Amino acid sequence: MDRVILHCDLNCFYASVELLRHPELREVPMAVCGDPTSRHGIILAKNEPAKRLGIRTAETIWQAKKKAPDLVLLPPHHDLYRRYSRLVNEIYGHYTDLVEPFGIDESWLDITGSLHLFGTDGKQVADEIRRRVKEELGLTISVGVSFNKVFAKLGSDYRKPDATTVISRENWRDIVWPLPVGALLFVGSAAQQLLNSHGIRTIGQLAACAPEQLEALLGRQGYQLHRYANGLEDAPVRPQHQREPVKSVGNGTTFATDLTDWEEICTGLRLLSDSVAQRLRQQKLYCGGVQVTIRDDHFKTITRQKRLPESTHLMKDIYHAALDLTRTAWRAPLPIRMLTVTALYLTEAAESYQQLDLLAEPQSQHSEKQEQLEKAMDAIRGKFGKGSIAFGTTGRRPSVRDD
Repeated sequence: MDRVILHCDLNCFYASVELLRHPELREVPMAVCGDPTSRHGIILAKNEPAKRLGIRTAETIWQAKKKAPDLVLLPPHHDLYRRYSRLVNEIYGHYTDLVEPFGIDESWLDITGSLHLFGTDGKQVADEIRRRVKEELGLTISVGVSFNKVFAKLGSDYRKPDATTVISRENWRDIVWPLPVGALLFVGSAAQQLLNSHGIRTIGQLAACAPEQLEALLGRQGYQLHRYANGLEDAPVRPQHQREPVKSVGNGTTFATDLTDWEEICTGLRLLSDSVAQRLRQQKLYCGGVQVTIRDDHFKTITRQKRLPESTHLMKDIYHAALDLTRTAWRAPLPIRMLTVTALYLTEAAESYQQLDLLAEPQSQHSEKQEQLEKAMDAIRGKFGKGSIAFGTTGRRPSVRDD
């Protein structure tokens, strides 16, 4: 028996919540955005009138204003969005205990075991949930109904707003295969460009490829995407308390001004590495690798990663790895707009990835002192606040925010 999976996606979520407070803007082009005076000023969400004018999520405010000079801009209220997200998921919970949030505005529901209690088929249940969300909260959702999570997600994207789309065993090839390959879950812009450059433009063309060809292009992800394109995805819907183990811990920032000085870059890496290390210790995790992502002033992105000789959750180890990666990837005086440091290969215990040198001086005593130092800093931050103490820096300290 096939599973019955729903993917529920709140339409223009941030903007829709704001319209509950400003109903007079419902027919006016409106967008929720970051600070218009800073470089973080991007469009976070837009309503339907703004969407019809070509306003896109994640574009800068000045780009949006060129398309719609009269665009009304509202600041975000994240606490309010989290509250409505909880309320919507509570409605979902009336239909199944298998509800897996996918961000603040999307969730998968597995109603296979409870379908007989609420309707004759998945579409009937989806329409009932859409009605309840609209009547009880004043928001609309689009719902995809299918036999796996990937196709359910495609269904919720297929028709918007406030619609139900069924992708079944009988019709999935007709609906899914003509779609652009970028519509498939986990096909990012870089993967889409690479696939397009090899003549793979639709999901159907992806499905027809030899798995070996896709693995050669995209590594293990290529094999996974081939399965998705052929309807072979079978991952379970995981309720929130059974979420998959954390695979990475990262922190990135867009700087208030571009960095061109090596000392400023080192300071930025030090602050980010400190934040990542603190979060690892909070979650009782160790990392076996580090990744650095650099974005320049033309939005070109470079990513580099390396394995560590020993797993760690210490700022010093993560920082030195990030420093090495950045030194090899960055060419002065290329301006750096954004930096991200990410801890990879996470474990719950320290592990060694190198053969021990019996003639080398033992590092355990030094590591223990560093561990004591960083845990003491954690305690100070816990008592007096996040910014109460930091590792020493040289040169001008760049303006950094947490993402």
